[in-house]
Parts: sequence; structure tokens; C-alpha cells
Amino acid sequence: MNSTAPVEAGLNYDVTIEDIAREGDGIARVSGFVIFVPNTEVGDEVNIKISKVMSKFAFGEVA
Repeated sequence: MNSTAPVEAGLNYDVTIEDIAREGDGIARVSGFVIFVPNTEVGDEVNIKISKVMSKFAFGEVA
């Protein structure tokens, strides 16, 4: 696990999509930490499951 990340792979979080990345993925934040969530739009309030945690961001999917 990445000790600097406020999220952990395999866990679920309630987030709001705040922005859209260039690739089209939704962007949510947990404690300022960026999470990319495909198939979402700005304003979506979703429960996501973290699939992968990197040093500066994570990937999640709608649970």
C-alpha cells in the first residue's frame, strides 16, 4: 500500500465527480487525492471501488 495515499485499493468510497480528464474519465478527490473514475460525469455522486493506487493518483470504478 502507498502510505501517502488517503485511499486503499479494494475499498469503497463515496465521492462526487468534480471534473473530467482529457481522456474522458471523471475526476473525484478524497482528501485532495485525485481518483480517475471512468463512465462518470461532473456532478455525479457515486460509490466507487479503488482498483489501483499510484503515488499521485488512483483509479476507481463505480461500485
